[in-house]
Amino acid sequence: MNPTLIDLFSGAGGFAEGFRQAGFRVLLGVDNDPAAIRSFKANFPEAIALAMDIKEVSGSLIEELVGRPDVVIGSPPCEPYTGANPRRRKNPVERLYEDPAGQLVIHFARIVGELRPRVFVMENVPGILDVESEIRKIFRDAGYNEIYFNVLRAEDYNTPSHRLRVFVSNIRIKPPKARRRISVEEALSGLPAPGAELPPNHEPPSMSPRKTRRIAKLRWGQALIYYEGAEGRRLPNLIRLDPRRHAPTVLGSSRFIHPYENRFLTVREQARLMGFPDNHVFLGGKDEQYNQVGEAVPVPLARAIAEIVLRALRKGSN
Repeated sequence: MNPTLIDLFSGAGGFAEGFRQAGFRVLLGVDNDPAAIRSFKANFPEAIALAMDIKEVSGSLIEELVGRPDVVIGSPPCEPYTGANPRRRKNPVERLYEDPAGQLVIHFARIVGELRPRVFVMENVPGILDVESEIRKIFRDAGYNEIYFNVLRAEDYNTPSHRLRVFVSNIRIKPPKARRRISVEEALSGLPAPGAELPPNHEPPSMSPRKTRRIAKLRWGQALIYYEGAEGRRLPNLIRLDPRRHAPTVLGSSRFIHPYENRFLTVREQARLMGFPDNHVFLGGKDEQYNQVGEAVPVPLARAIAEIVLRALRKGSN
């Protein structure tokens, strides 16, 4: 029988989709965002979708609903830890223990400790390394002495966009051998013009004539605006994509400009940059759909991790 999985902070299910493609049975997803959990249920009709605050979820509740899973995955909110957040607390320890969103990492570890899965994998931004020693202690208290901080780039795993993330787990996840990068042009190829009935989430985004004139002047790689991140860093947004390269990091707040046309990418096009299959749907308002794409774990990266987890489970069974 295929190994079982639950996804905490599931969003629309990018992390779980990669595991499903690798052969896992997805039993349950938990998220407190109504649109995201509706999307999760639409894409995983066989699973239970809990629209709950993780602080109200217990291991005993999960066991009552689906039994004890082989694997627990999850992506607690990254805003308390990311350098893109200008309101990030200066003291890293305060980000974990005092920021209400940062504390959700602790709740992930709590549920892992209550369920005791054979493998867990928690995704977050590189800023989580600022509290590495504290997180090791939290998972040791949950019953796991061997903890690995696996730093992975999504573009190394056939994802057409850059994404540097840390995956905290109780098994080692080694980076792969170098692979050919997938370009934006390759990722977007084969899609019909925006407005086609299929695939879903491919409606043309609205744009004012003034903004259309402004983006018409942008060359590949140029950004229309910049915003201030943590510690005064200037970060770009509304970037015209270079078709020959992989895309920059897809974020919930990011919008990209088509490499050849003077318009924003559709939700479906941005989902292509994250490796989502075209039948994966995103529900809710347009901004909510973009957020669900940008806050996901890229599907090809998730699948590569799932295959490593699957080998570890099989090895442990022998």
